[in-house]
Amino acid sequence: MDSTSLEPSLYTVKAVFILDNDGNRLLSKYYDPELYPSMKEQKNFERNVFNKTHKADNEIAFLEGMTIVYKGNIDLFFYVVGSAQENELMLMSVLNCLFDSLSQILRKNVERRCLLDNMEGVFLVVDEIIDGGVILESDPQQVLQKVSYRADENPLSEQSVAQHITEKLALTSNVLQSAKEQIKWSILK
Repeated sequence: MDSTSLEPSLYTVKAVFILDNDGNRLLSKYYDPELYPSMKEQKNFERNVFNKTHKADNEIAFLEGMTIVYKGNIDLFFYVVGSAQENELMLMSVLNCLFDSLSQILRKNVERRCLLDNMEGVFLVVDEIIDGGVILESDPQQVLQKVSYRADENPLSEQSVAQHITEKLALTSNVLQSAKEQIKWSILK
């Protein structure tokens, strides 16, 4: 084992993914481009991880040189992947933060359907916890504050898009009405 692999690094998380109870991918983010560069390799890895963990009572698995912490809930499985030397407690804090944050956002209804209905919030949570493999936050309350702030700042729902279009149309019609009045007044002069 070479000494460079044992050097400490901020890039502790290699991947995060959420699978349903059949092992199908609902969300995945890989932070190490060399780990599993193709979609096929990623899905094979996820299938292997799911096959090893979906019936186990443990919270930690070691597979293909990776440390994997996981948690199952109703019809979902949450996974955080790190290197073989990674501290399991650090990875577990990320997993717990992810699960607790999603539990709050989904109003304690952490199941497949609710997760899919609120996918934009799920991506925001993941992005607030991990950035490029670096753990940014492990406190669910801090994550929720940042996510709610960002959600208010940048609304993503269909309703907000429709409101935005309606506001733009109203603004455009006001401008056109104003222009018509100016033309009318200039003709009358």
